[in-house]
Amino acid sequence: MITVINEFNRVVSIPTWIVDLESFRRWVDADDFPEDGRIWYLKGEVWIDMSKEQIFTHLAVKREFFYVLTGLVKEADLGLFLPDGLLLSNGAADISGKPDATFVANASIQAKRVQLVEGWDGGFVEMEGSPDMVLEVISSSSVHKDTVVLRQAYWQAGIHEYWLVDARQEPIRFDILRRTTKGYAATRKQDGWLKSVVFGKSFQLSQRVNALGHPEYTLAVR
Repeated sequence: MITVINEFNRVVSIPTWIVDLESFRRWVDADDFPEDGRIWYLKGEVWIDMSKEQIFTHLAVKREFFYVLTGLVKEADLGLFLPDGLLLSNGAADISGKPDATFVANASIQAKRVQLVEGWDGGFVEMEGSPDMVLEVISSSSVHKDTVVLRQAYWQAGIHEYWLVDARQEPIRFDILRRTTKGYAATRKQDGWLKSVVFGKSFQLSQRVNALGHPEYTLAVR
């Protein structure tokens, strides 16, 4: 089954030889793989979203998380934090795609919970295994994928924390989902703060309207 979400009736051809996770990963390296859009392999299905990312409920939200978490990880030398663009694959969960952000701690790298995969022309192009944290910002076209399919898949992949944000309406929603033996459980807020075991910090996401009348987000850390 192939799901194509396309605002402009664009046709995306899926090669017939893509029958499993490994063949999808080979396609990602092929010349005919689409350069734009968000394309995932999810448990036997190819999921394609060619819609544009909304500026104020998606891109601006990601920017704030990238800015704060990049600085936090770099300052304390916690590990490897990568924004969207990273191809993450996990055989146990039968998935491959690009999260909105991914973090893997130094200890996890040393324990080989993840492997960095080299591309055919050199350099590392993919992460395989179980990072410590992933972030997804929900858009109208990704609700089911982010809240149902990836929630189950990331848990099966052994990812300790799944950060999920929905800024499409007020109040904005920010959850840190902790991995348990039975699935992910939402971290309880304490005075509006969410504790992350992965980072050893508490976080709070707030929104205000800037001088131009647009939403602006702040991710506070303590």
